Amino acid sequence: MHQPTTTITNIHKTAEEQVRNDLQIIRHKKLLSELSTWGIGGPCNYFVQLSNLTQLISAVRYCNEHSIRFIIVGKGSNCLFDDHGFDGCVILNQIRFLERVQPGVYRVGSGYAFNRLGVQCCNEGYSGLEFAAGIPGTVGGAAYMNAGANGQETADVIDSVEIVTVDGRLKTLNREELSFGYRKSPFQEMEDLAAVTAVTFRLIPSVSAKERQQTMLAKRKMSQPLAQRSAGSVFRNPLGFSAGDLIEKAGLKGFRVGGAKVSEIHANFFISSGNCTSRDMRELINLVKEKVNVKFGIQLKEEIRYVDACNSINCNIYDIP
Repeated sequence: MHQPTTTITNIHKTAEEQVRNDLQIIRHKKLLSELSTWGIGGPCNYFVQLSNLTQLISAVRYCNEHSIRFIIVGKGSNCLFDDHGFDGCVILNQIRFLERVQPGVYRVGSGYAFNRLGVQCCNEGYSGLEFAAGIPGTVGGAAYMNAGANGQETADVIDSVEIVTVDGRLKTLNREELSFGYRKSPFQEMEDLAAVTAVTFRLIPSVSAKERQQTMLAKRKMSQPLAQRSAGSVFRNPLGFSAGDLIEKAGLKGFRVGGAKVSEIHANFFISSGNCTSRDMRELINLVKEKVNVKFGIQLKEEIRYVDACNSINCNIYDIP
């Protein structure tokens, strides 16, 4: 086994200055509802869309130099934005490359669609990401949240993760240096993390990977509200329990607060109708937590992340999802 190593690189300042000049920063016009699978959220003060690492580092440094708090968004599939928007900069990550390093080893940009990657790997005869075909987020978000389903987790097949820090440094972290748990990763606790930029996966050959994936997808289509606006699972499963089962047994399937509703198909999926507000969704989440706690004595913990309009979250956060 090779020894864990961390590599650090700094971007060339002259090249960065040129890229910064080319960034198209939009002021006050971009609605976060357009970046969220829930379709909820007001305007952000700044918005920039990028497609490569140099642009990402440039945008992060620009925000730090001007004391602008920022969030980096992928598919917006695991967060609840505020109706009042966000008073900082929203950076849309579209770093979407895929490199086949060697058979079964894929280096993938953090903005690449995780479900697309899962399908491609299985079609090419490799196992480990069968579950990914049903996950609506990005590769970076999957690593950040250690996304999983059907007995598989992202961490199981990670070989290394590349990140950029808030001061613009690049680091490559090998799997031996990273400790994962259920819907937890070390990235969630890294105070200097700006973003995951790429992930390298190491998979194993399997002639049945595609068939297993198709079975998982068929089950998912029957048991989850895929045609409706949701953010996937709202709560983490408590140890030994299913959050969806607890919510259903509390009699909350179909329960509604304004435009937010507990799915009648899967109770851990909350649906956003066309007029749903962030306040509706928060009230529904809090109500469900309260009723489950009263009935079963179990405190549900959110899997989704809240992004408030101003000053009540950590300055810089990375979305998954």
